[in-house]
Amino acid sequence: MSLATLYLNSQKDRRLKRGHLWIYSNEVDTKRSPLKGIEPGTQMRVVSARDQFLGVALVSPANLICGRLINRQDAPFGAELLRQRLQVALALRDASFPEPFYRLVYGDSDLLPGLVVDRFGDYLVVQIASVGMENMRALIVDALVELLAPKGVLLANEHSARAMEGLPLYTEVAYGEVPDEVPLIENGAHFLAPVRKGQKTGWFYDHRMARAQLQQWAKGTRVLDVFSYIGGWGIEALVAGAEQLVCVDASQNAVDAVYANARLNGVEDRVETIAGKAIDVLKKLIEEKREFDVVVLDPPAFIKRRKDQQAGEAAYRHINELGMKLLADGGLLVSASCSMHLAEQALVEIVHASAWKRGLDARIVERMGQGPDHPEHPAIVETRYLKAIFARVFALAR
Repeated sequence: MSLATLYLNSQKDRRLKRGHLWIYSNEVDTKRSPLKGIEPGTQMRVVSARDQFLGVALVSPANLICGRLINRQDAPFGAELLRQRLQVALALRDASFPEPFYRLVYGDSDLLPGLVVDRFGDYLVVQIASVGMENMRALIVDALVELLAPKGVLLANEHSARAMEGLPLYTEVAYGEVPDEVPLIENGAHFLAPVRKGQKTGWFYDHRMARAQLQQWAKGTRVLDVFSYIGGWGIEALVAGAEQLVCVDASQNAVDAVYANARLNGVEDRVETIAGKAIDVLKKLIEEKREFDVVVLDPPAFIKRRKDQQAGEAAYRHINELGMKLLADGGLLVSASCSMHLAEQALVEIVHASAWKRGLDARIVERMGQGPDHPEHPAIVETRYLKAIFARVFALAR
């Protein structure tokens, strides 16, 4: 199979030579290789302005990131290399986790850009975000079935990233059978993940290590879990010995699932749920003079694009200020962010400023990030997106 060539402008090969995978549209020499007319998802040879071969990329000509390297060898990416990449990804996860519940494929970091696979024991949930990977859908499913022999593979492709590629939205079973909810175990707690109708793949494995850290401090505490989804932070705290849990989420389905998951773990008698917008619920709890030993704030990404930076940081400050009003003196605030554009130090400064504004002293006791099933590609800073700041908050008079 002969591949067409994508030429880069002069001096625009440096990042790729340092191991980066992304090609921006303004780096392409459009006189030698016009982007217009290239079929989205096409595999192309990428060469420097001096005709030095750099790799093979999946090309999406209409996007700002118009190409992502998928092979450093001068050959098309196909079934054999796909299987090898999946085998490497599996070995990394199995070396890190004793049970088969984890993110098996994390896009660029596993050299499979545009592909995410979450493993729930005998079930796999796949998300595809690029035309190039969509074109290899059958190969992906076949390779996963060959490697893991699952009971079912679900394609959960109703996420916003597909719109950028002009891809249709759909959810369908690609192999075997997949129930609406699948079981998982994390940090000693049992859950049912709503893989068909839940958020993303049905579960967020990325905060696993931070939730385990919270368990070390949970015994005997009163916990408030805001933006709780189906109760990951809070129920794991209860399993570790917390005395009381209040979960807050805008989705009634999510808080209903909190109770179902609490029953799985025999802790339903210690759970209270509130369905409503986080800001409104926090203000109501403050009016009621409620108090908690632990407040967890794990919101959706407030900064999805650079232009959202100012408004997003203001939103993080607001929820942190409200959360601190509900903390007992010396209580633990867990302030999390999945916004790639919010640096960890910026979140630390938000926590500090929120405390200082209220006349409080916040002392950072731990900083956590994503687990080993979300590995960071050393050349792509964007693959490190998650952060969780653990802070003890005291009155300044101490």
